[in-house]
Amino acid sequence: MTSSYADDLALAHVLADSADAISMARFRAIDLKVDAKPDLTPVSDADTAVEQALRSALGRSRPRDGVLGEEFGTSSRPAGTGSRRWVIDPIDGTKNFIRGVPVWATLIALMEDDQPVVGLVSAPALGRRWWAGRGLGAYAGRHRSNATQLHVSGVRSLADASFCYSSLTGWEADGRLPAMLELMRGCWRTRAYGDFYGYMLLAEGALDVMVEPELSLWDIAALVPIVTEAGGTFTDLTGSAAPGDGSAIATNGPLHPEVLARLA
Repeated sequence: MTSSYADDLALAHVLADSADAISMARFRAIDLKVDAKPDLTPVSDADTAVEQALRSALGRSRPRDGVLGEEFGTSSRPAGTGSRRWVIDPIDGTKNFIRGVPVWATLIALMEDDQPVVGLVSAPALGRRWWAGRGLGAYAGRHRSNATQLHVSGVRSLADASFCYSSLTGWEADGRLPAMLELMRGCWRTRAYGDFYGYMLLAEGALDVMVEPELSLWDIAALVPIVTEAGGTFTDLTGSAAPGDGSAIATNGPLHPEVLARLA
């Protein structure tokens, strides 16, 4: 682990502090403005304000790094053409955010040579934050000064496993719903926590499997270091290391081969 990653992780916390202040000021605000994007998914004024603030901060602190964000795409700064790129999802769980459900978060990742090396997930409405850097381990708490190191579970049988997913519609559209339902029937417990939260519970050892059939890079980049530094395994549906083809299978490790074989 190079010291630069530790420095970048510290910067991610500073960015998250800024994001939390903006998003919490707009959470459950009566004048929250919500529009529909071209793909008909919602975007709030909090989404755009958070991403603009983080882009501005990165422009000052890491002017040579590229930036990719959900709302404004790839940075056009000539200096941002190297191997380092920040990936931002200003509010993961926008539908929860606009309905007043507190399960949403800002996702901040640093990728180097197309691999996530730093990840931070900040869920201020839950009063919790998760973070990891390659070789540094994974941690969670209200902040760095109050943190607990994360470890995935030791469950080795699907019959004993807590299985998490986001929804079933994506698996139906992908033609994998029968396999998904059969897999779920063989698990001890199934719950649809959705979005970032299932992956964080996996990293904490509170559940054992989290799967999604379709994701964008900003949905997944920050999650990968946290799960893997906690000892878990994270691939796409082809078995390639994530982020891969836009799908995700994250497990505690021992369960991964069977889950992958059933859904691939």
